[in-house]
Amino acid sequence: MQVVIAPTGAEVGRLAAAKVASVVERRPDAVLGLATGSSPLAIYEDLAARARSGRLRVGAVRAFALDEYVGLPPEHPESYHSVIRRVATEPIGLDPALVHVPDGSAPDLDAAAADYERRIRAAGGIDLQILGIGANGHIGFNEPTSSFASRTRIKTLAPRTRRDNARFFDSAEDVPTHCLTQGLGTILEARELVLVATGEAKAEAVAGMVEGPLSSFCPASALQLHPAATVIVDEAAASRLQLADYYRYTYENLPAWQRFDDGGRSGDGSTGAGTGA
Repeated sequence: MQVVIAPTGAEVGRLAAAKVASVVERRPDAVLGLATGSSPLAIYEDLAARARSGRLRVGAVRAFALDEYVGLPPEHPESYHSVIRRVATEPIGLDPALVHVPDGSAPDLDAAAADYERRIRAAGGIDLQILGIGANGHIGFNEPTSSFASRTRIKTLAPRTRRDNARFFDSAEDVPTHCLTQGLGTILEARELVLVATGEAKAEAVAGMVEGPLSSFCPASALQLHPAATVIVDEAAASRLQLADYYRYTYENLPAWQRFDDGGRSGDGSTGAGTGA
């Protein structure tokens, strides 16, 4: 696992976008896994700027969203069909026909989940999966005690997750109770993972993911099993990492060929650090 500590949230987004862009530049028809929530927004904003300037061509890029609420029609403003279109597909210029979201309105949710797995396989698998992390350690909507072998399926959202997502709805009661989500096993099959987190509220979950035991109590700790996982966090989200100084030292001493940063800098020019595991 490579851990990168950036000075600001904007720098977290820029570094993660550079990682995504490097994959698309190598493979113009790359398959991306798209996350929702607040954490990846800076990534999508940076990718959109690259696409507008002509530095990034995305016409052939294919994408699969991590999850979708059950029971919200696709046209609902907070369905992930709508959110992905609003924050990623349209700003970045992705082809809508190549962007897929689980069908949370399907009459047979088990069949919809199995079909989503088939579509990912038919696309050749995910080249790079973008992830955020919940305050309780969830990735996608894989709540604590999710199986590390789980596939796309229906899940019940934890009360804390529903409270955290209430800011997107008129009231907490409007937040759906169920979702369709890619499983941890599905996520771990992506060729590369990049997880971003900002803010003190994510610090405990980040520490559990990176330095805690491998445990279903912190689903994101599954990233410890992946051979190509990159975690990019700001100083606040890194505040409970015991080995933060080591991660900074490691990143500062990476050989140039291991870096994915494409040269942009912010603040005092420092980024952070990484560790391989």
